[in-house]
Formats: sequence, structure tokens, C-alpha cells
Amino acid sequence: MAERRSCLRPLRRLLGALSLCLLAQIASAQSDPALEAHVNAISERLRCLVCQNQSIAESQADLANDLRRQVREMLAAGKSEDDVIAFMVERYGDFVLYDPPFKYTTLLLWGGPAALMLLALGGFAWTVRQRRAAAPQPQLTDAERERAQALLDNKDNT
Repeated sequence: MAERRSCLRPLRRLLGALSLCLLAQIASAQSDPALEAHVNAISERLRCLVCQNQSIAESQADLANDLRRQVREMLAAGKSEDDVIAFMVERYGDFVLYDPPFKYTTLLLWGGPAALMLLALGGFAWTVRQRRAAAPQPQLTDAERERAQALLDNKDNT
């Protein structure tokens, strides 16, 4: 039993030392306010692919946490903001951007809402026109027409 404890002692020390190194690295990465501000600025521009209505800065999804960590690591490694954005677009497509560039592949993202609105307005106008055409138009007899004219002229012929 004593031999087993003595074998585990160096392993425990090694694991403890590795844990301390990892915590120190995490603390040093988060202690740089300029880096964190830069990470947040980029994270606000990237869409969470799980939530889709939140940026990765707002989302608490595991993928968003991984993407924020990846952005932080890339910036800490000296990559520029454009490099980070280009990497994310290459990996996940233009959908990852909250403000995708206007090009052929993003035409649906930019023109889709307008096309749907025009389609809805056209459908509404068509429905109104069909209902008006289908509604019966009342036809007045000559006596009813004379009575209406007399009422308009303030003459009572009854």
C-alpha cells in the first residue's frame, strides 16, 4: 500500500503543476483588457450558428464559447481582425457574419426579405381585386333611381 502511494505522488505533483500552468495561462489571457475588448468587438460581428439570432458574444452555447476562445487564441497569436473573420467565413460560410457582403451567394440573404414582402403585397392586392370582382353590384330600377335623385335634390315625391 505504501508503494502504491509513493508511485502516485509524482503523478499527483505533475497533474497539480499542469493545472496551475493552465490556470495561469487562462488568467493571463483574460487579464489583458485590450485583448478582451478586441475579442468582444469581433464576437459581436459573428453570428452564433446554434442560436442564429445572437452573436457569439451574447450566446452561452458551447459552440459560441469555443468560437470566442478560438478568436481569443488567434488574436493572442498575432492574427489580425481580418484574418480571424476570413478564417470564420472560410470555415462556416458567410452566414456566420451578421453583416454578410453583397455577392451572388448572399443574394437570398439580402433580397429574400424584400422579395417576400413584395410577394405578400402582391397576394393581398390580387385577393382584394378578386373579391371586388366577385361582389355583386346592385342595379337600381328607374323608380329607385328617381327616388334617390329626389332625395338628393331635397324633394320628397312620396
